[in-house]
Amino acid sequence: MLDLNIVIAGAAGEGIQTIGDVLTRSILELGYSVFTWTEYESRIRGGKSSYRIRVSEKMSNAPRHDADLLLVLNEQAREHYAGLLNKTGVTLAETGEDLQTVAVPFRSIAVEQCKSKLYANLVAAGALCMILQIEFSVLKQVLTRRFAAKGEEVVRLNLVAARAGYAAVQSVPHTQQLALETRDRAYSFLSAHAVIPLAAAYAGCRFITAYPMSPATGIITAFARDEELGVFVEQAEDEIAAINMAIGASYAGARAMIATSGGGFALMVEGVSLAGMTETPLVILIGQRPGPATGLPTRTAQEDLLFAIHAGHGEFPKAVLAPSDPQDAFAKTVRAFQLAAKYQIPVILLTDQYLADSYFSYDKFESENQPLTAHIADPQAISDYKRYRLTADGVSPRLYPGQSKHLVCADSDEHDEGGHITEDLAHMRPAMVQKRLTKRKQLQQAIALPAEIHLLDAETVLIGWGSTRGAIEEAVSQLRAKGTAMGAIHFTEIWPLPDYVFAGDKQYISVEGNATGQLSYLLAAEYGIHFSGTVRRSDGLPITADYIKKEIDDRV
Repeated sequence: MLDLNIVIAGAAGEGIQTIGDVLTRSILELGYSVFTWTEYESRIRGGKSSYRIRVSEKMSNAPRHDADLLLVLNEQAREHYAGLLNKTGVTLAETGEDLQTVAVPFRSIAVEQCKSKLYANLVAAGALCMILQIEFSVLKQVLTRRFAAKGEEVVRLNLVAARAGYAAVQSVPHTQQLALETRDRAYSFLSAHAVIPLAAAYAGCRFITAYPMSPATGIITAFARDEELGVFVEQAEDEIAAINMAIGASYAGARAMIATSGGGFALMVEGVSLAGMTETPLVILIGQRPGPATGLPTRTAQEDLLFAIHAGHGEFPKAVLAPSDPQDAFAKTVRAFQLAAKYQIPVILLTDQYLADSYFSYDKFESENQPLTAHIADPQAISDYKRYRLTADGVSPRLYPGQSKHLVCADSDEHDEGGHITEDLAHMRPAMVQKRLTKRKQLQQAIALPAEIHLLDAETVLIGWGSTRGAIEEAVSQLRAKGTAMGAIHFTEIWPLPDYVFAGDKQYISVEGNATGQLSYLLAAEYGIHFSGTVRRSDGLPITADYIKKEIDDRV
């Protein structure tokens, strides 16, 4: 079974993204499943960046650590990434004399053929395609489509550069395992942050606001770019303004969303509490990255789980969801809007840089058919409207201003049923506290149980959440193939924690992209389970199956 891992490495500004995209699109044309992720430093030029492409005959939803084919565009990248090359791997570089290196002078070929070294990346792309035995006609089609908007001359020069790179390695003996054949398959190719705006629009979102902060910036730019989504986009002057705008839009009747990262969310926390007190539906996307403070802006982490759960002063219900892949991201985004509207609460979607920038392949992109309900009351059926009417389930009938003759009054102070400020400590304050807590109980019953993977016969169980699912599933599969009784439990709807029973006859190991084991802390506190081990990663890189196995092989 083919499982080919390609690493394209160089400095920012050397066209790594273009090479990766062109090669990926060419491989997809052949009918293979492709998974990609990128790592890059927080700079416009220089440094060390890489584009990883995993090619397989079946769908792979996680990165691999080692490289079968390594392209390096400069010596610094070569030194930094050389350790990734496996024993049978091939390096494609400007120079080299060892048996594992194919030397192609990208820059001199680009200057000779196109009069500019700027086309060196296309020379490299052509050489990669030849090594993989991809027909030049496929590469030509991909390049023509990609650069068509820039004019015929740009297309011509890119084709000249790619053809020169293709020709430069035609006489080089090829490693057989690198050759790709054409397959009669087709895959959808999507990232989580590409589908979330589509899901939000489908769920009825009509207003999004944000102050740009990576890795969440792509969400608001996607909304702004696609006017057909019908969503009003506002780039606020700061995060405090953003969340208050969104709360105002929701109060006025529009489904609203904000997108930020951990540092931006820190400024929004008072607004989260405001939404909790005014019982205003709101969806908040937090694209996680390593902190504290500015931290590592272009790297990945799962460090904000407990922050999201406990954000906001006072006691009020909120939901925290963490999608595992693009397909799940679509479903969880729709779910977030539905939960927010039904229970009139803030709902937080936790993604991360890895999930934002990775692309996944699907035979068929599917999402569960979730019924969309407005959760807005019929004003004609109400004679005496009270925004915070006390009800058995804690959820009051919701109207919005201008919908009817009824006054819709909301207040951040403690209030009575009509929404007016109250100091009634004997009756109304306890009643409103209980109202909000009753909604939390209702919400907990609606939270989905975690996914169970090979749990029945498992002796050791990996527990993770959010974007780690692909790596966990792969690690479980590989360990079971070696005879280890391994299983997994994976959470994507995390707060409130569902009513779930953990078997007492298994060993549990938490797998998280943070240094402190935030989910394991939560599960130990809420369920009383004991963890026999942990797999934690906090260096800014995504968790892989190899990383998990390396951490636990000696323990199992």
